[in-house]
Amino acid sequence: MTLLTDDQRQLHDMAKSFLAEEGTIKKQLRHWRDTGCKDGFGHGLWKQFAELGLTGIAIPEDNGGLGLGATEAALVLEEVGRNLTPSPFLTTAVAAARALEGTAQGNRWFPGILAGDTVAALAIDEGKHHRPGAVATTATRSGNGFTLSGAKQFVVHGASADVILVAARTGGSVGEREGVTLFAVERDANGLDIENVTLADHSKAARLTFNDVVVDADAVVGEVDNGWAPLSRALNAGRAGSAAELVGVAAGSADMTTDYLKQRKQFGKLIGEFQALQHRAAHLFSEIEIARAAAYKAAELLDAGSDRAELMVHVAKAKAGRAAALSVQEGVQMHGGIGMTDEHDIGFYMKRQAVLDRLFGDWRFHAGEVARLAGY
Repeated sequence: MTLLTDDQRQLHDMAKSFLAEEGTIKKQLRHWRDTGCKDGFGHGLWKQFAELGLTGIAIPEDNGGLGLGATEAALVLEEVGRNLTPSPFLTTAVAAARALEGTAQGNRWFPGILAGDTVAALAIDEGKHHRPGAVATTATRSGNGFTLSGAKQFVVHGASADVILVAARTGGSVGEREGVTLFAVERDANGLDIENVTLADHSKAARLTFNDVVVDADAVVGEVDNGWAPLSRALNAGRAGSAAELVGVAAGSADMTTDYLKQRKQFGKLIGEFQALQHRAAHLFSEIEIARAAAYKAAELLDAGSDRAELMVHVAKAKAGRAAALSVQEGVQMHGGIGMTDEHDIGFYMKRQAVLDRLFGDWRFHAGEVARLAGY
């Protein structure tokens, strides 16, 4: 398990108290769901993230951010997951910020992100499953820029984002990493059709269609044909971050279930006194601790620039996905009938796990990548 510094503990304590107060299910998730919010999150809370400096957690200090690493982002995201707080923190402040660092587009968008005025989205996947190498959307040179044609799916916050980072092919063939270029496309670009979709956990994602969307050459993030470099930074940050958030989802669900076991009585006894349930709770605790260790190890290796970081990120996302699935399934089952009702919060954890597991690739994808990198 990663040993935290004093500064990291202070950051974690701050995020924990802030989200436990302002990011609760009642104040955020239920409120925005029940009021039919088109964004699925509150911009007021996003401004509060900014006031605490959290929107700049991964933005370099030279650009006004905190210049912190994946470990610090994981500490915040675990609390986001524990409280099921809907926000663009993962996609904007962590993944997109990593893609934009060191680029001219970063200088363009970082001030808005730091102020909590700007939301960014990533448009990568085009099919039913996460396959970032299978980019088929094309970007052909035209005049002083490019014309984008194609479609994207599962673009989280795509209808709310001010800027969308789009992976498109300027060369090579589908399935190749070479020839992919990353573009920063503004939401109101001519020819960009956006279908806003409500997901199972009540968050929002979009289907995007690019009908000959024209962008100028300045929209390129990084270098033409070499977009895999900024894209891989975003993917590693997003995968490690979502693993940490899944650990938070698992821990929040487990905490709620443990409290229930200590309160609910059957046959004159607290149900937590039954040995069969104690065994299941102990097994769940150990699985969450293993997932947490994997998530923070992945973040630590990313921060260290280790050659093993990519492998550990895949391990962390796969393990966190399985641990969170076990936690939410056990949670709903141990709550009994009330666990299936909308009045109780435990069901929200199951819905969030289902969506978050698939964001940046589900556990099957990452288990496959672990096998591939191990030479199988």
